Amino acid sequence: MRYRTIGTDPRTRREVSVLALGAMLFGSVTDEKTSFAVLDRYVEAGGNFIDTSDNYAFWADGGQGGQSEELLGRWRRSRGIGDEIVIATKLGARPLAPGTSYVDNPEGLSAKVIRESAERSRERLGVAKLDLLYAHIEDHRVPLQETVEGFAGLVAEGTAGLLGVSNHATWRVERARALAAAAGLPGYEVLQYAHSHLRPRTDVPEALFPDGSLGHAGPDLLGYLRAEPGLTLVAYSPLLKGAYTRPDRLPADFDHPGTPARLAVLRDVAQETGATVNQVVLAWQIGGELPIVPLAGVSSVAQLEENLAAVDLELTAEQRARLDAAH
Repeated sequence: MRYRTIGTDPRTRREVSVLALGAMLFGSVTDEKTSFAVLDRYVEAGGNFIDTSDNYAFWADGGQGGQSEELLGRWRRSRGIGDEIVIATKLGARPLAPGTSYVDNPEGLSAKVIRESAERSRERLGVAKLDLLYAHIEDHRVPLQETVEGFAGLVAEGTAGLLGVSNHATWRVERARALAAAAGLPGYEVLQYAHSHLRPRTDVPEALFPDGSLGHAGPDLLGYLRAEPGLTLVAYSPLLKGAYTRPDRLPADFDHPGTPARLAVLRDVAQETGATVNQVVLAWQIGGELPIVPLAGVSSVAQLEENLAAVDLELTAEQRARLDAAH
């Protein structure tokens, strides 16, 4: 396994594996035995960066979520896992009542919610401190200042370490970080957005969250990452939920003239290296110019093994140039 540093403050920064494991469906769609087997193999391979959220997976049973965090808590206790494993979680998108969703009834990002939701996450995970805590989705009902101060308060009291943000418009990320900096408070250092080798269109509803913010890391977000070297992008859905091997799963916002060209070069590089297309996508992210940590969810140990092999796949400069240039 290889590692990179996330965060800049010596008090909160962490060394994490260059491949993160998504636990979104653990404890719901993926049963406990399989989930534990995947987690065990990931740690055995040197992985130490696991991602979840307080609302995973509310849609599986019409509830409010929490199954993933609860399973990770049981796994930690049964394996004697300590703070050597970095578990990232998110708050803000947990439905306020069963049978609703983050679209019409989210908990939001008020100071009260931040404190109470973080406490519940710590209880479910069985940890004293949340290693990395994200603001999951935008909340336009609450002033950004309140959200910034709410997260910073958790860091000050030692119940949260690194702070992150996902699925926010880039300008709101910058504004929140500027507010934090002006007040001498810790701000967002890790960004989590959907990102893969294939590029989505951004002019169709499927590319947007209900509030109009982008879930994908577009040119503006990537440009921001390039301009702010202290930031790290955690790229979720890097393998597009299996679409690289199952074209019928390709989301509608990827159906445009640029997709076939990028798929063709991926297949060429896969053939040249003897790797799978999925491995080429992950290796392209891991070894690229920008600090990107792919976050891949799996439902079997076999899928995990394929992903783990991407860590050691070295692409040549010429192969990277072709992968970057295809459009």
